[in-house]
Amino acid sequence: MDKATYIGVVMALLILAFLSAGKIGMFASSHAAVVVFGGLIASTFVKFNLHDLKNTSAILAKVFREPQGNTNDIIAQLVEMSNICRKDGILALEKYKTSNKFMQNGINLCVDGAAPEFLADVLGKEIEYLSHRHHVGVTMFESMGEAAPAMGMVGTLIGMVELLANMEDPSKIGPAMGTALLATCYGAIVANMLTIPMGIKLAHYSSEEQLHCTVIMEGLLGILKGVNPRVLESSLRSVLSTRERDLV
Repeated sequence: MDKATYIGVVMALLILAFLSAGKIGMFASSHAAVVVFGGLIASTFVKFNLHDLKNTSAILAKVFREPQGNTNDIIAQLVEMSNICRKDGILALEKYKTSNKFMQNGINLCVDGAAPEFLADVLGKEIEYLSHRHHVGVTMFESMGEAAPAMGMVGTLIGMVELLANMEDPSKIGPAMGTALLATCYGAIVANMLTIPMGIKLAHYSSEEQLHCTVIMEGLLGILKGVNPRVLESSLRSVLSTRERDLV
């Protein structure tokens, strides 16, 4: 569970609740909501195919779930495997199990006698395909972040047209102006409190997961090549910041 995402969402809701306390009715507009949310959904359907849209819930779930493991733990596992191989040989890894699917796949290839070049090719392609899959989710939320304010502007323009068309009836000017302003408000809130931050977090998590996979690939290649465990650890720890190295 990613506590930071939950904290951010709750804080956003509390801020909105505080600002609208006792006046929630003033900030409710079905017309503005239909234009902004309906337009946002419609534009997303135009931009992406149904296969991508079916995965929206899974993509959204990643925002609320931290990536599996951390770099220090991954390096520790690789060093442990290196020590096992140094003592008992590469086939001893057959009994080594991990919940990290990418690492387990690499271990299986090592045990099956894959050459370093073949291992690098297979795992490198897997990282490349992983990047492509993540790009779809990141692009989807970034595009929604761009579309939300635009839909808000569309709602504003519709409200202004309605306002100007009813200038002779003062009773209709207020609701039309309210629709115009609330559409912009809805678009700004959705973009800056939800979709854009979620897109940024997805991009960050994608980069972090690719880094973990790269570390795993380099570690397994070092194991296959018989690199000394201490040398391998020193090499892999170069990816860590000074602060992270001090934590070990």
